[in-house]
Amino acid sequence: MPKLVVLVKFTPDLTSDRRFSEDGTLDRAAVPGRLSELDEYAAEQALRVVESGSGWELTYLSMGPAGAAEALRKALSMGGDAAVHVSDEALHGSDAFGTSLVLAAAVERIGFDLVVTGMASTDAGMGVVPALVAERLGVPAVTYAGQLSVSGDVVEIVRRRCRRRCRRWCR
Repeated sequence: MPKLVVLVKFTPDLTSDRRFSEDGTLDRAAVPGRLSELDEYAAEQALRVVESGSGWELTYLSMGPAGAAEALRKALSMGGDAAVHVSDEALHGSDAFGTSLVLAAAVERIGFDLVVTGMASTDAGMGVVPALVAERLGVPAVTYAGQLSVSGDVVEIVRRRCRRRCRRWCR
């Protein structure tokens, strides 16, 4: 059975007042959070692959504090088979490189044939973690995907051009 892993993130509600902890990190316990909207889109694309047949097993993966379980519950409510929550106080405040290291190790442990992520997180907007995870896994990364389909062992990704005249690729 082919395995599909979707990385999801619990992000602070962008409409809430945010503040920083004494250690200089965002005080996530002080603000409500949610599944990142861009990760919801990734979950929807993954569910389309699963619904197309071929018996895919869909697992959601998140790293973060206790609240990240809410993002996983939301993703599972959309559909899917399992969820993995990596939570350790030692990971608090991890940068993109540390986060990618942990997520790549978790993806390897779960097993994967395809990994799907959102374009960026809605809290930081960096968008580098997916490429870093791909590099650590030794697999290619395709960014700014607008549509995903799988037929047998062929993955087709359609990238969308930016609507602005900047000639950049984006969704």
